Amino acid sequence: MIESLIGFGVVLFLIFARVPIAFAMALVGAVGFALMRDWNAAWSMVGTIGFDKGLSYTLSVIPLFILMGNLLTISGVSHALYAAANHMLGRYRGGLAMASIVACGGFSAVCGSSLATAATMSKVAMPSMRKFGYADSLATGSIAAGGTLGILIPPSVIMIVYGLLTESDIGLLFIAGIIPGILGIILYIAAIRIVTRINPSLAPQADNKEPFSQKERVGVSAVIGLFVIIMAGIYGGFFTPTEAAAVGAATAFIIALFMGDAKKEQFYKAGLESARTTAMIFAIIIGAEIFSNFINYAGLPAALADMVFDLELNAFVVIFGIVLIYIVLGCVLESLSMILLTVPVFYPLVMELDFGVEALANPEAILIWFAVIVVVVTEISLISPPVGLNVFVLRSVLPDVPLKTIFRGVIPFWIADIVRLILLIAIPALSLILTGVM
Repeated sequence: MIESLIGFGVVLFLIFARVPIAFAMALVGAVGFALMRDWNAAWSMVGTIGFDKGLSYTLSVIPLFILMGNLLTISGVSHALYAAANHMLGRYRGGLAMASIVACGGFSAVCGSSLATAATMSKVAMPSMRKFGYADSLATGSIAAGGTLGILIPPSVIMIVYGLLTESDIGLLFIAGIIPGILGIILYIAAIRIVTRINPSLAPQADNKEPFSQKERVGVSAVIGLFVIIMAGIYGGFFTPTEAAAVGAATAFIIALFMGDAKKEQFYKAGLESARTTAMIFAIIIGAEIFSNFINYAGLPAALADMVFDLELNAFVVIFGIVLIYIVLGCVLESLSMILLTVPVFYPLVMELDFGVEALANPEAILIWFAVIVVVVTEISLISPPVGLNVFVLRSVLPDVPLKTIFRGVIPFWIADIVRLILLIAIPALSLILTGVM
């Protein structure tokens, strides 16, 4: 166990020294494994992991869903989703901010990336909210918070990575994210209602509803249709998640052509960005797998389980302790790296716990519920200082808005996320009821 903790310390030191996390984890994992065993075994492990992950059919789902999200980003459907949400909510105080949340949720359902959702919706929603006199704090806070839904509402790249790490059913992970995602949208809208009642100057009394054009109706229908194709295809047994990703990418390409907003150069950039993101994710996955082999060989998961049982801690107390660790780590690490670094350590421990709840009576249910908890905590980290990647994405897109203004704006949504997290931990059925139906 001591060797594992030293390894974690060295990885964090290298990250703070600006070494890319993929290389930090791979280096520490390989060297640690070699020192505990021998160098030949370490080189063999590194080579095998690199070869297996690079040629993995299962991992091909990642670039396909990333490509699908990038194609939808350039297609213009985000404008259609925002117009539809504004048409429904525009008459309420703060309606444009609420529309931003709903549009982010809809875009997340076919994008799967929080950063892409935040960047795209900031370009769509921010000009409209400024036009009608919204405070920058509320406007940017609603976009940053709404963007976090991209890693929970299916299809989610983070859920896919979790499924690969824990060998969970990706289809069930997808379906488990729907109710928590909807709950997040409801609580975010409630947060907007509360803050605008407390401080009416943040938003006008009523928002002017712009016309909902035929093209926007088509865009909304296309997004709903794509979501239905993916989910119905997976749960109807027509194709696997990897095949669903391929179908989704092809359909997104057709939607982008049909909507007519994308230029040829944008298709090229979408493909290039997808390749870059995929390369980054694969590098982190390979590095995390090497590091995971090291900490497993050093016995950290087993040692943690023994410590928990020796202290006779309640299972939910352990979960809250893990959540606190994630919140702290989320202040300094980005979401994918945090999950790849920690899930291999925590999920074996969680599997050994006895929660005494009927909904968590089998290992598969525990893994799926824990996945939702981990992803929601990761969502919180995306808007938590000092890192808050969604906040920095908005800052790069809106350089005239100070960081402190955006962080001030996300505070009500951060509180809403904490409430949602407590509900999901206390009531596991919220995450598992749809998986039981499926």
